[in-house]
Amino acid sequence: MTEAATELVVRRATIGDADAMIAFAERNAEFLRPFEPVRSAGRSTADQLRERLTATLPNGQIAHMPYLAWMGEELVATVNVSNIVRGAFQSAHLGYAVDAAWNGQGVATAAVAATVHDAFTTLRLHRLEAGTLLDNHASQRVLEKNGFTRIGISPGHLQIAGAWQDHVLYARVNDALSPVQLAGN
Repeated sequence: MTEAATELVVRRATIGDADAMIAFAERNAEFLRPFEPVRSAGRSTADQLRERLTATLPNGQIAHMPYLAWMGEELVATVNVSNIVRGAFQSAHLGYAVDAAWNGQGVATAAVAATVHDAFTTLRLHRLEAGTLLDNHASQRVLEKNGFTRIGISPGHLQIAGAWQDHVLYARVNDALSPVQLAGN
């Protein structure tokens, strides 16, 4: 951890952040392995990352928006707003990861808060959904501190660490975004 860094800065990722993101993934591979999907073989992390950073839908809409949390020059967390669906749905999924060295220090809670704010104001999303493994109580607390409501259990929800895993699902609705505001998207 960097002692000189005192303020968490969360911002959208750019292609220029690719090297820092790759280093984050490599540095935390063992720590995050129990919580992440198995990555496809034969493709480098760098190629997969660059693909995600430039992903758009055929109509030019953004399908995925990665955010990065920094303490000074150190990347300490990533937050992803993915599967963005526009039209009447205006919804997306939220996922996040914290550097092992910063785990348990409030970084995830602050990074998720900043990302949710941007997703609801700048991206003008109506709803965010997130899921955690059943026994990931720390991640559930992060979501609850950020106003997410538990909506149920999804059996075999996502393939994590090579097996289909049940998840606790959470959602948060942007009550400030009226249906009239949605009509312009």
